[in-house]
Amino acid sequence: MNFRIRLLLFLLVAGISFSLTGCARNTAPLTQTGFYFDTVIQITLYDTQDTAVLEGCFALADTYEKMFSATIEGSDLWRINHSGGSPVTVSEDTAALLQAALYYAGLTEGRIDPTILPVSQLWHFGTDDTPQIPEASALEEALSHVSYQNIAIDGSQVTLNDPQAAIDLGFIAKGYIADRIRDYLLEQEVHSACVNLGGNVMVVGSKPDGSPFTIGIQKAFAQDGVAEATINVSDTSVVTSGIYQRYFYEDGMLYHHILNTSTGYPVENDITSVTILCPSSVDADALSTACYCLGVEEGIKLLNSMEDIEYLFLMKDGSRHVSDGFPLS
Repeated sequence: MNFRIRLLLFLLVAGISFSLTGCARNTAPLTQTGFYFDTVIQITLYDTQDTAVLEGCFALADTYEKMFSATIEGSDLWRINHSGGSPVTVSEDTAALLQAALYYAGLTEGRIDPTILPVSQLWHFGTDDTPQIPEASALEEALSHVSYQNIAIDGSQVTLNDPQAAIDLGFIAKGYIADRIRDYLLEQEVHSACVNLGGNVMVVGSKPDGSPFTIGIQKAFAQDGVAEATINVSDTSVVTSGIYQRYFYEDGMLYHHILNTSTGYPVENDITSVTILCPSSVDADALSTACYCLGVEEGIKLLNSMEDIEYLFLMKDGSRHVSDGFPLS
């Protein structure tokens, strides 16, 4: 799971303390950063001083990284990818995440595909190696093993019908993890929190004073923290996919990490980024990538057919396509 990307979304919360209703003093929030999923994550809790709850969030991040990573030896995904086509027993979480990935692969007719790993490995995006354009013959061979239909799930058993296929859940895993951290926080009676998993932001409730959180959407190719737009949100998830996450130039042409599953090369369209806002982070995560791959017309048609989804498409010419309910501030 290669997630070495710049933060695409960031909190723009004034001050580091909030006056809690009914209290005579300010209480500083609990916050902690860490490095998981090949990116910096930050979790901030505003209505508790229980450090054990914050530690529990990072324990979940550690557990899921060791479960969903395609590169950590012994993870569920690593074992599937190295099974030689034999059935592998996985956790309930891995089976559920794979089912969600297959749903979105089918919904987009394979425009996003969890078996893209043989192709993406050739580009070296998000690794310690220098990104590069693959050899045409190697790309053709890798593409022959890309098909989500090669993944068979029977309860907790997963089988790759093509032994040379390999799974990467980078387009959806952080969304699943954000949802599980939110569920954990609610179980711990935390109702005001921000979970930023390297650009995938889950906002739990509102600020302690009842006002919404302000989230900045990164301006493409600008210095980190420069906002293209800001939104005010409560109790929802915000996820952006864009071409400025991982990219390189060669002969004056930009090559980015969102790959066309038919050609193996970066998707070509006029979109800079897609931001999805919805209660489910796993849906927002998958849809942001899916709609980039589908393009503006097909992407908006898909989103308009779904409930509780708001969107912002930022275009290379500076224009925007935005849903009526997208909460631009």
